[in-house]
Amino acid sequence: MGAFHAYDIRGIYGVDFDKETAYKVGYFIPGLLGADKVLVGRDCRVSSQEIHDALLEGITDAGSDVYDIGLSSTPLVYFGTANYGFKASVQITASHNPAEYNGMKVSRENALPVGFDTGLGLIKQWIDEGRPTPPAARKGKVHEKEILSDYLDFMMKYKGDYSGLKVAFDLSNGMSCLFARKVFGDGPAYIFDEIDGRFPNHEPNPLVAKNVEPLKELVAREKADVGVIYDGDADRVMFVDEKSQFVAPDLVIALMSEYFIKERGEKAPRVLQEIRSSKAVGEFLAQFGVELHTWRVGRAFAAPKLREIDGLWGGELAGHYYFKDFFYSDSGLLASMIVLRIVAALKKQGKTFSQAIGEIAKYQNSGEINFKLEDKKGAMDAVKEHFMAQEKATAFMDFDGYRVEFPDWWFNIRPSNTEPYLRFICEASSEDLLKKKVAETKDLLIKRFDAIV
Repeated sequence: MGAFHAYDIRGIYGVDFDKETAYKVGYFIPGLLGADKVLVGRDCRVSSQEIHDALLEGITDAGSDVYDIGLSSTPLVYFGTANYGFKASVQITASHNPAEYNGMKVSRENALPVGFDTGLGLIKQWIDEGRPTPPAARKGKVHEKEILSDYLDFMMKYKGDYSGLKVAFDLSNGMSCLFARKVFGDGPAYIFDEIDGRFPNHEPNPLVAKNVEPLKELVAREKADVGVIYDGDADRVMFVDEKSQFVAPDLVIALMSEYFIKERGEKAPRVLQEIRSSKAVGEFLAQFGVELHTWRVGRAFAAPKLREIDGLWGGELAGHYYFKDFFYSDSGLLASMIVLRIVAALKKQGKTFSQAIGEIAKYQNSGEINFKLEDKKGAMDAVKEHFMAQEKATAFMDFDGYRVEFPDWWFNIRPSNTEPYLRFICEASSEDLLKKKVAETKDLLIKRFDAIV
């Protein structure tokens, strides 16, 4: 049962979970969420059909109906859940993980995520306890439901004037293949644009640098103004500028002010970032009177938080972008439509994508560094105490590990939810200071905690 995590159910199919688990998840969801009908979609992974069949059997044995939308991106399921008033939905996917992985993302009414603390943990408990799954007196029915056309109609109002903009897309052989050409046409350059759940060209994770290399080469070859890459289930998106440089996803949170504030004229909106976001995001947005909120990593936390603060948009370092306009949920497609709209407008003003990002970025960043060790809490405390003994902190946050800010630098150290890793990220006003702080951290964790970097 190692597949139950903070945000979803996910693991190597046939090792961490199997079709029996999928059946039981399906059986317990209607009762957990009070749903007499459940919306279900699936990604293109080889194991998705088998999981789908077992999940549907469980849901219908519990007496609930299934509305099956077939092959789907994860945001398409979020749209269907909220737009049609479903109280429960499941997307079968392992998102950006390699092909042998699979899983399930569960949502409740209004497309709010169901995480471990809000229901998945209870399902795990019921499965572990061997709670019976007797068939209901009335077996539920399966209805096929087509929602892609409604989804695209909903999305197209955010499409900008992309004429004159040269765009390169890497669809990662994933679920963005369902809609990219329908939205952006045949004008852009595309690679890996056929659905293939084996992901033969690269793993569908754009946070891993080597997976973005083909897009960088395409941008250079096509002399494109911008490159776009989606992950496997298309809830995440990342960008490459006209110089084939990867754009840090957190800086895109700040860039989106070009659309929401400058184009739409939104006044002093609330915006959400996560605890690893660059300090430059808040500094850039401050000029517009933005009320910036910082919160935990992951959809299970970000989507409810954006709703709670009635935020207009938000984002994460992993390339998730959340929108009030999209039921406070994340959509790689909507984020890409907005960013391309911005880059197209900037080009008409004579400004490139890299120049716009350059006006936001002010700091040197380490990227996330993983330390493999056992005593995660002890190591986190040691790093915090080491640096706070040296100088006075200007800000301190203690959710998702620690974020400690100083006048010229800051760090976040947080435990992985699923692996024996501490994740460390650091940002400083100069390259020398950054190198110094990273070296100090490595030295401390290796010597005192036998960490492996």
